[in-house]
Amino acid sequence: MYLKKFSFAAFLLTGSAMLANAQHALKDSVNHLNEVVVNENRLKLPFSSQNRNIWIIDKEKIKSLPVRSVAELLSFVSGVDVRQRGPAGTQADISMDGGTFDQTLVLLNGVKVSDPQTGHNMMNLPINMDDIEHIEVLRGSASRIYGLNAITGAINIITRTPEKTGAALNVFTGSSFKKDVSNGETFANYGVKLSGDLVLDKSSHLFSLSQEASNGYRYNTAFNNQKLYYQGRLNLSAADQLDLNAGYIHNNFGANAFYSAPGDLEAEETVKTALASVAYTRNINPNWTFAPRVSYRYNIDDYLYIKQTPDRFHNHHETGVLDVELNNTIETGIGTFGLGLELRTENINSTNLGKRDRTNSGAFAEYKFEPLAGLLINAGTYVNYNSDYGWQAFPGIDAGYNFYGNWKVFMNLGTGQRLPTYTDLYYKGPTNIGNADLVSEKSKYVEGGIKYQDAKFTFNASYFNRKISNFIDWVKAVQTDPWQPRNFSDVTTKGFTLSGDYLMNFSANASFNSLRLGASYTNLDPSFKTTIADAVFSRYALESLRNQLSLTANAQAFNLLSLTLTSRFNERINYKSYQVLDARLAANLKRYQIYLDGANLLDVQYIESGAVPMPGTWLTLGFKAKI
Repeated sequence: MYLKKFSFAAFLLTGSAMLANAQHALKDSVNHLNEVVVNENRLKLPFSSQNRNIWIIDKEKIKSLPVRSVAELLSFVSGVDVRQRGPAGTQADISMDGGTFDQTLVLLNGVKVSDPQTGHNMMNLPINMDDIEHIEVLRGSASRIYGLNAITGAINIITRTPEKTGAALNVFTGSSFKKDVSNGETFANYGVKLSGDLVLDKSSHLFSLSQEASNGYRYNTAFNNQKLYYQGRLNLSAADQLDLNAGYIHNNFGANAFYSAPGDLEAEETVKTALASVAYTRNINPNWTFAPRVSYRYNIDDYLYIKQTPDRFHNHHETGVLDVELNNTIETGIGTFGLGLELRTENINSTNLGKRDRTNSGAFAEYKFEPLAGLLINAGTYVNYNSDYGWQAFPGIDAGYNFYGNWKVFMNLGTGQRLPTYTDLYYKGPTNIGNADLVSEKSKYVEGGIKYQDAKFTFNASYFNRKISNFIDWVKAVQTDPWQPRNFSDVTTKGFTLSGDYLMNFSANASFNSLRLGASYTNLDPSFKTTIADAVFSRYALESLRNQLSLTANAQAFNLLSLTLTSRFNERINYKSYQVLDARLAANLKRYQIYLDGANLLDVQYIESGAVPMPGTWLTLGFKAKI
């Protein structure tokens, strides 16, 4: 199904969507942003009390932005580098503050979704945008809080808890109005997303499913994916709560130039991910909360180098990750203690990487206290034993001091570790070769800054210095050599960030209802101390951002129309700078919404990852309904 071509004048009106009484929802969203509890696994603090560089993407901002995937949404967060290999999150790598995609930890409701095979599969998530309550983006080494692989930061996606019984529908279709020269078809996409909420006396349940497909935006980039997701909360008693999560995604896509350009012109990949978790929370007494959790993630990655000849360079990987956690929060007269244990097993059965497994055991200890009025300190450590890399300890501390009511100065020191993936260690291919001698990466991080928060305005300014030793990257000496991962350098990255969000509300009876503005800027200055002389060419280290500027504006008028305009400017170390403009225009009735998205309005030609050109201008028309 294809869209009719719109005039350029109409195209300039594209923008964002809110619900019928969105001005009130937006006001509530910003007013209560400071009270959003950041969902760390032991010491939970409201956003306004955090001593770290944390940014919250709230649900009203999620609704307003012209995006269809979590990866596209994260591209508007300062310091987050999203390197997509196609639209709608077909496959995307997420890194932070100049790191690589394997150095950032992604969690879903506090459950790690990292894949021991490769970080390329980390964003293969079974959730839709309408399932999300908010997203917490924590910058800086965070092993004290989350354990391994949070060297540059962590992203925790929190799904919503239903408040009333109902159902919702979202259907859309779009096109670039360009043709595939190989068959004459016009490039286009469509999607259907359904969700249902069931709220009972002592439980709530969220169900969602979706189908999205496209014939691509250039040769061999078609995709087809299906998602299923369930979230349940059962209040067993006044002191007992059970949380259930389960999801599945089947994602098939053409992988032209994804990994081994130009030889992979006919490549195809299918990634299937299933995950589930069961969490039990018991308030043993008013001062002691006991919270065990079990989660499992199973992933199948099937890659055809040439889809017409599946017997040649056919890689099939199956990974399973079992994670058992036991967390405790204990309130005392001298502060709050957080204690936790973790046991994690990772196994793989692969036609290329072999049959392997490893185990990680860890213990968390944290302490939160206020020695002076307005001064909050959090300190702790994570100690772990890995079956391949032995014993390690990763301490950290943060502190913040409130002054003049809404101002806070803060600092934090953190450490972290990233284990090599099975692909890093054992891959065998014509253009990529693994390295079984790799050692783990380690980081040291220091940051300081200042924050301001009130009901209308949020501001953050900070500076950080991070050193990663034994930095792993895929390198080679000459262009004709295959890529191979090596611990080729120590990387020191210095950077600063400015970010702010402002809301102005007007009378509900006025023609102009509200205006919300957001801006963020990050500058990164990495330096490399190369420890291997023949590592001349780097695949990922030199692709990181140097300057990043994001601007968003949302306006609502006549209690009916909503318009969002966005701008993203990126400058990479070894690539040209580029600016991408997107927009959404929506008309909101009581239970219905019609929206028009415009992506890459100026039809900019640019690359985010490897040799994969991103799509040009793309228009999407959609309809939402609530029952």
